[in-house]
Amino acid sequence: MSDLLELEGKIVTMIKTVYDPEIPVNIFDLGLIYEIDVDDEKNVTITMTLTAPNCPAADFIMEDVRYKVESVPGVNNVIVNLTFEPEWNKDMLSEEAKLELGFL
Repeated sequence: MSDLLELEGKIVTMIKTVYDPEIPVNIFDLGLIYEIDVDDEKNVTITMTLTAPNCPAADFIMEDVRYKVESVPGVNNVIVNLTFEPEWNKDMLSEEAKLELGFL
């Protein structure tokens, strides 16, 4: 079990290197990652959203997430699912992101 928790931590660290090109905050701190599920075979399913349904960088961001998470040692397969339920709002920002974006 602790191996999976350690792997999840490495996945989160890697996701924090993914940025929306229009916003100077990583997508994890933006609150765009809703769920990270790692099964016993170390297959990873990520459920995420975007700040807007018509985000022009959607394909780039999702591919960046998939590519970077696949590069984490020990990860097997990666599936990135996009959802707009619940709809993203600025309350989902981390405290660091709120500070960076001037909301605090």
